Amino acid sequence: MTRGQPGRVVPGVRSGRLDRVGRTARGGAQQASLREHNLSLVLRAIVEAAPTTRARLASGLGVTRATASDLVDRLIDARLVDELTPELRSGAGRPGMLLAPAARTVVGLGLEVQVDHLAVRATDLTGALVAEARRDGDFRASTPATVLRQVARLAAPIVEGLSGSVAIAGACVSVPALLRHGSGVVQLAPNLGWHDVDVLGELARHAALQGFPLMLGNDADLASRAEVQARAAAERTSRDAQSFLYLAGEVGIGGAIVIAGELARGQHGWSGEIGHAVIDRDGPPCGCGAHGCLEQYAGCDVVMRGAGLPLDTPVEALLEAASRPGQARAALESAADAIGVAVATTLNLVDVGRVVLGGIYARLFEHLKEGILTQVGERVLAARWSPVEIGPATAGPGASLAGAGLRVLDDVVAHPSEWIAGH
Repeated sequence: MTRGQPGRVVPGVRSGRLDRVGRTARGGAQQASLREHNLSLVLRAIVEAAPTTRARLASGLGVTRATASDLVDRLIDARLVDELTPELRSGAGRPGMLLAPAARTVVGLGLEVQVDHLAVRATDLTGALVAEARRDGDFRASTPATVLRQVARLAAPIVEGLSGSVAIAGACVSVPALLRHGSGVVQLAPNLGWHDVDVLGELARHAALQGFPLMLGNDADLASRAEVQARAAAERTSRDAQSFLYLAGEVGIGGAIVIAGELARGQHGWSGEIGHAVIDRDGPPCGCGAHGCLEQYAGCDVVMRGAGLPLDTPVEALLEAASRPGQARAALESAADAIGVAVATTLNLVDVGRVVLGGIYARLFEHLKEGILTQVGERVLAARWSPVEIGPATAGPGASLAGAGLRVLDDVVAHPSEWIAGH
């Protein structure tokens, strides 16, 4: 079963996936695979639909109450699930105990490198923030080893503070970059000035980040992961009901395509680089080496310059300046037109009906919406029959950092038996 697809717990009966396991493994190995599959389905159901009860789990997953209870008890013993108060209900019958992901027992560590800041956040299975640290700075054309050393130092007190009371499942690093598939290497991060950097190799040298797995992710991909979870929770839908084009405005512009709750990565994992969609082939040079990329028309630095404001101006000041006619409003209108052109081109290629604006664009949404919708309405072929919905991100600030933590915890949810055996 892949994430986001409907599945069933199978007490002693093979599912399609386990049937394939059964043809190549016997006895204990087959049973271990069944147990892993079943535990994962139950844990994911609790994480995505909390609070719930054993009875609702049994009904939803198509098993007996006894089977559901046995699996839940294993997860409670492993400190992955908490049993809360009895469910409030009317009528006859004993109320079921509410179940939820365990709070502050297991965390995923998100590490973030952005052009204007470094950050670390620990997130638990409930999605709650357990600890966080941030350092602002200018990391354009930076030295990777120096920056990653600062990230490790930022993480060190958090890791030390968590040791003993909370288990760290791993750390995922969010970087605005193309990543070399299947490795811990940044292929290219134009706005950081990084080329062929072994990010995970550098971080693994630091004592604070040893003793647990390290992962690497693109910032927009990770932010879209957080957005899927946040939207599913807000709309009370499953993850596989979520399909959208995600754009995050920072100094650069990140993008991701989500179809049925899953990231459409492409052959090399490089899809979604909408910041380098061409607006004008003869336009200004971009840090990627091309000319006329969207980032040169709608990136945060470009907007601030167009507004006549210093690059480090707070968003609130930009919004205040844009509330009246002048340079700031004109700069945002120009950015909205460029974003709309890039979005329209993407939607003509990718059939999704929703566009989500994250990063600084979420806060600027009311100033960008009209221009984007105008371009989309004029340029997307199917727009007259299927209007495109455009809205601000639900996940809020720090979405890529949250998504990095979720990426780590997803491995625990997918492989709870491995986690239990190791702890």
